[in-house]
Amino acid sequence: MNYIILAFLFILSGFFMKYSDDLYDINHNVIFSTFLGILCAITSVAATLYNNDAAYIFISILIGNLIALKVDGIHHIITLVVFLVILLFVGIPHLSLIILLIFILAAIGDELGHEKIPNITDNMFLNLFFEYRFVMKFVIFLIAICGVFDFWVFICFILFELSYEGAGIVFEKYN
Repeated sequence: MNYIILAFLFILSGFFMKYSDDLYDINHNVIFSTFLGILCAITSVAATLYNNDAAYIFISILIGNLIALKVDGIHHIITLVVFLVILLFVGIPHLSLIILLIFILAAIGDELGHEKIPNITDNMFLNLFFEYRFVMKFVIFLIAICGVFDFWVFICFILFELSYEGAGIVFEKYN
């Protein structure tokens, strides 16, 4: 398996995800944010179909965001529909429901913690932990260390996260 392709898909997905969100939330640009959301869906579903471990990550992020009520704009809804239509058309990878549930709970923990923890505590560690959504990173790391996932997928997820944060920086600089 070529992890360079997988890393590239993770990087693009993270960048498109964050830039799409910022365009919608800050600039209220529905058209371009939706376009980037569609690109995010395509790269995410491509990674999902390319690598079974990536499927756990992207499907759990999708489900976790739905449960945490973070699908809050038309760009999210269109992105979600594109992801699901492609996935249903091509075929959903075979996944362990236990592992998927663990990842969904991690995604929910990240989303709810990101929103709630700064309002609950002034603890710098907890605020940084949830600001940068470390629950999912920690879970993927543990699953990879235990040998359930390929460690390269953890590296790809870190690249996704760095790209996500980088898109926020690029957005702030050029918008």
